[in-house]
Amino acid sequence: MKNIKFTAFALVAAAVMAGCASNVPLDNKAAPVESRTPSTSSSSGASTNANSGSKVASVDLTKNTANAELARVVYFDYDSFVIKDEFRPVVEAQAKVLSADRTKKLSVEGHTDERGGSEYNLALGQKRAESVTKALKLLGVNDTQVEAVSFGKERPAVQGSDEAAWAKNRRAELASR
Repeated sequence: MKNIKFTAFALVAAAVMAGCASNVPLDNKAAPVESRTPSTSSSSGASTNANSGSKVASVDLTKNTANAELARVVYFDYDSFVIKDEFRPVVEAQAKVLSADRTKKLSVEGHTDERGGSEYNLALGQKRAESVTKALKLLGVNDTQVEAVSFGKERPAVQGSDEAAWAKNRRAELASR
């Protein structure tokens, strides 16, 4: 009885394996998936390496570090802690600087305008600071290099009660520590 079960199992397994066989020819007549030969013309502007055939440009983490030191403020919309697209380069530049030098540390200070209560503004400032720190961490910065702090409406960048002043106060400042 065991012999019959084993034979039946072997026949079923053989049939399943035969059904899984592919009809894809294994000769070189099919189009290649990837060309390993370097091209002589580079229309994308990326440099090619003759040894590897790669068309991927290398990234220099130290490039534009002087500009990264200048850009240290991220501004937010009213009642929002979402980083606007126009300030993503600021966060990316700071992430490159921090990733290149793991000894550098940054304090991200969240601020709000004068409207709203103190508790609400402290919470909103914290969310703004944390959104920037989260973006930095997603870009490769270590947890130990960044700290999120909220000052709410206590440290305005500009005095005034108009939209221009409020817009300058809705921010996250990236300060070295």
